[in-house]
Amino acid sequence: MAKKALITGITGQDGSYLAELLLSKGYKVYGLVRRYSHDPFTRIRHILHRIELISGDLSDQVSIDQTIAKVKPDELYNLAAQSYVAASWDQPLLTGDATALGVARLLESLRRQSPLTRFYQASSSEMFGKVLETPQRETTPFYPRSPYAVSKVYGHYLTINYRESYKLFAVSGICFNHESPRRGIEYVTRKVTYGAAMIKTGRAKELRLGNLESKRDWGFAGDYVDAMWRMLQQSRPENFVIATGETHSVRELCEAAFSALGLDWKKYVKVDRALLRPAEVDLLCGDPSLAKRRLKWKPRVKFHELIAMMAQSDLELVKRGGCP
Repeated sequence: MAKKALITGITGQDGSYLAELLLSKGYKVYGLVRRYSHDPFTRIRHILHRIELISGDLSDQVSIDQTIAKVKPDELYNLAAQSYVAASWDQPLLTGDATALGVARLLESLRRQSPLTRFYQASSSEMFGKVLETPQRETTPFYPRSPYAVSKVYGHYLTINYRESYKLFAVSGICFNHESPRRGIEYVTRKVTYGAAMIKTGRAKELRLGNLESKRDWGFAGDYVDAMWRMLQQSRPENFVIATGETHSVRELCEAAFSALGLDWKKYVKVDRALLRPAEVDLLCGDPSLAKRRLKWKPRVKFHELIAMMAQSDLELVKRGGCP
């Protein structure tokens, strides 16, 4: 009998790649989705006929309870969140409700209704914030620097608490930045690759960014969802850092994206101080040693390959007249 997996955030970047992976492994895949006044299914349209979507919301305990009672999933992947760091400063309460308390609602529902379900919580490298050691590993203390990061810390520790207190198979994957052509336009990688494509086609003249010196550990989302799945196949629950172990600055990101399209980024990128965060995270670099050792996982797509992939995808999108 096929395993059943429930994915929250299935319409997002990670959710779409994870759904594809699980389908390839023979799973029956369910997705919890909010009701929208617009069509949110762009990333999963090609697999809609192979998955079952259930209407619900992480802010609504009733819909969560009904969904888990109906599906009784073997695995639950919580990828839903208000995950845009900049927006968390403007909407801290909304961010806390979805990104922090949403985890509590899911875990409590599992505890009461489906305690054998294996649970994956999408933790974030943003929890390390003002980093206390480099590279960051599973034992590195957290120092969150945004409402989003604080909310993720809550969800992370609650997952550990439910694992230790109620013996749930509950794990957190501390994923560093992971990107793809499916990344939302509000994120800096996609903002840069789409901006470069707009300039290449003559539809824009410049790209305005904030801190060019900020450094991140960027990997490919398709690689990272494989690590998520591997975490739930282990004999015992354990948290893992998922990262490449390499860092690149926003400046290097610009150089890679514009170069992939035959452009000199220095001619088009302008620094706009209005785009700086109230509290900046300057450097994130993960140590994936434990994941490589225990999960037999490693990232396959390199940084320049990833950014070139995104830039070319955006160039094709712009030429077709599509929107990000």
